[in-house]
Amino acid sequence: MLLENQNLPYYQSYPGVFGADYLSQLQGEILACPYFALNNLNRDFVGTKGFSLVFQKTQISEVIQNFPYFKPYLERAIRPECNAFYLNPLLLVGGSRVDPHIDRSLRSYCETIDPPLLVSVLYVQVCKDLQGGELVLRCEKRQVGQINPQVGNMVIFQGDLTHSINPVSTANSKRLSLVCEQYSLDEFELREIPLFKIESRAIKKDNRKKGKFNH
Repeated sequence: MLLENQNLPYYQSYPGVFGADYLSQLQGEILACPYFALNNLNRDFVGTKGFSLVFQKTQISEVIQNFPYFKPYLERAIRPECNAFYLNPLLLVGGSRVDPHIDRSLRSYCETIDPPLLVSVLYVQVCKDLQGGELVLRCEKRQVGQINPQVGNMVIFQGDLTHSINPVSTANSKRLSLVCEQYSLDEFELREIPLFKIESRAIKKDNRKKGKFNH
């Protein structure tokens, strides 16, 4: 069942979307994934870890075939009007932060792409002693939301909002989320996007050639 946006301004929060069993499995699979490494994202992501999947709507079944533990999340999160996606697990620990930015991850493939239609965030793991790590949303310079991460909650926000994550101040705390930028591209833009590609610092440069995961 897809989550509905309800046409609320800026963002919507959905508590307890997934149960403890799935979240525990998802956490274990992400942290054990061979692609999980120091983040391949830009310099706004300070001290974070993860990996990224780029894919078109036509390749969702291939994503699920190779990453079956993402299936329940994708079935709930993906919007039917979107046709290209940037999915990334994101781990913050003590000292990590994400500086203010607007998501445009697919611009590395097509410079004319606008920000995503929306961004979906599922909180997979949040340590009980976590201090900091709040998601802060801004429209231009005005703050329009601050979300405290809660395990099992999903947040959907407008893709054109500036957002950041406050520094995690507790030394041994972990904050693991699963983030999906969802784009609605025209035919020209979509031609520039890989059908399915993995981005990870764990992939050696000489292996980053077209193949099974980079069509």
